[in-house]
Amino acid sequence: MTSEVIVDARSLVKRFGQFTAVDHVNFSVQRGDIYGFLGPNGSGKSTTIRMMLGLIRQNEGEIRLFGEPVSRSNYGVLSKVGALIERPDFYNYLSAYKNLELLARYSGLKLSEKQITEKLDWVGLAGRAQSKVRTFSQGMKQRLGIAQTLLHNPELIILDEPVNGLDPQGIKDMRNLIVQLNRDQGKTLIVSSHILREMELISNRMLVINKGKVVVEGEVKKLLYSSTVKLVLMTNQTENTINLLKTHFPDKAITTNILNEIHFEAQAEQVPEINELLVKQGIKVRQLQPLNSLEDYFLHITE
Repeated sequence: MTSEVIVDARSLVKRFGQFTAVDHVNFSVQRGDIYGFLGPNGSGKSTTIRMMLGLIRQNEGEIRLFGEPVSRSNYGVLSKVGALIERPDFYNYLSAYKNLELLARYSGLKLSEKQITEKLDWVGLAGRAQSKVRTFSQGMKQRLGIAQTLLHNPELIILDEPVNGLDPQGIKDMRNLIVQLNRDQGKTLIVSSHILREMELISNRMLVINKGKVVVEGEVKKLLYSSTVKLVLMTNQTENTINLLKTHFPDKAITTNILNEIHFEAQAEQVPEINELLVKQGIKVRQLQPLNSLEDYFLHITE
């Protein structure tokens, strides 16, 4: 069964004077995705997100949301989208509930007390609904920002660097919230982030952009866990292990570090064979595991 494409970008180009910030970018987001949007600073992520939201206009190409072209005047399609760009801004002297009530009114939404409280509950702030925002941590303000994006019950949520400035607990809370919105509320999410480990934990599909160009797009599992894996190996006989590996795998580059870790690449199906080979030679294997991670992959394809 074909998944519904709700974001479709084709040949996007954005120039600022002589500088090309986004250079013929193509990608698609399917309903139900948690879509990781990755790239170094200055790679074109935020520019692309702003084009998605109709905040700036592309020089070339087209973006379609829910099958319709994006423009500032196309309120119907943009009303299906909620976005949190950079840090949210609230009235610090008002409560969380009162902030959302005012924002809903400014947006022309007629929401009941129950509906507003429900949004606070979704982001884990129902117990602090009447607390003034000035008492909130940065992580709580970020969650309140997401509650704001949920006021009109959007189908697609776009979060630009939602964990910036958060401590480890705040990052974990944000991760759990994103997963819950996707799993429990059925929201599709696009998440831009430089915290690669977090994106590896939550994303099912991703795009890597560098210097304005798409480097790769696809399913996270297929991209990270291909047939070839990077391995880190530690044994009680480092030198003998290296000689043995060079004999059986003469075409493999084998390196070591000051911790006596042995690094090399192999086919995934060869891992059990390597372990058996070492054990038969009386070598004790202390560690044999793949190094593949989103960070390894990201650095490899953008270096």
